[in-house]
Amino acid sequence: MKQKFDAILQPEQAEYLDKILPRSKDVLAEMEEYAAVNRVPIADREVAWFLEITARAINAERCLEIGLAIGYGAAHLARGTTESGKVFTIEPSDEMIDKAEGYLQKLGLREKIEILKGKALDVLPELKGEFDLIYLDAVKEEYTKYLELCLPLLRVGGVVIADNLLWGGQVAGEINDEKERNATVALRQFNASFVNHPQLKAQILSVGDGLGYGVKTF
Repeated sequence: MKQKFDAILQPEQAEYLDKILPRSKDVLAEMEEYAAVNRVPIADREVAWFLEITARAINAERCLEIGLAIGYGAAHLARGTTESGKVFTIEPSDEMIDKAEGYLQKLGLREKIEILKGKALDVLPELKGEFDLIYLDAVKEEYTKYLELCLPLLRVGGVVIADNLLWGGQVAGEINDEKERNATVALRQFNASFVNHPQLKAQILSVGDGLGYGVKTF
């Protein structure tokens, strides 16, 4: 057990873990640079690795991602799925879809990824079939609704992962950016319901900007 609440969440520990994580190469490194320069929100590198590791660990055949952006998270999910596996990803922006398609083509992953254009709250009710892994990384104010719509699509024993649940530390402290107030309040509510959800065994991990990890129990 932790010796104290801040035994791990300190800058030197975070810097150490970042240093030993393998560096991204080629197209993935290019995607990281593009996102940084153009301020496109993508998963932190350790989160992307976590997605790929989890998909491999559970032999994921079908994954669902809410929030494609430039395809960084989808690429890691696709690399972690089985040989015949498929990633379904929802994205409303034509610009992001075009950019993602280019990167995914260069990575040789385009055929493993099906892009569903539209807003998640419109697309999710139309989806059929079961998924092994569901990844939430879109509008924070809509996370609670995403979970409500996604859980019926997740198989028992399947995994749901939600990104940005610590929201730069704001969920645990004062809201220091008024523009983020609605998202912060929504994430506080989501976090409490997520870890106490009757259909999930769930925790929030200190990975990236806070990563929710839950397994569907029934």
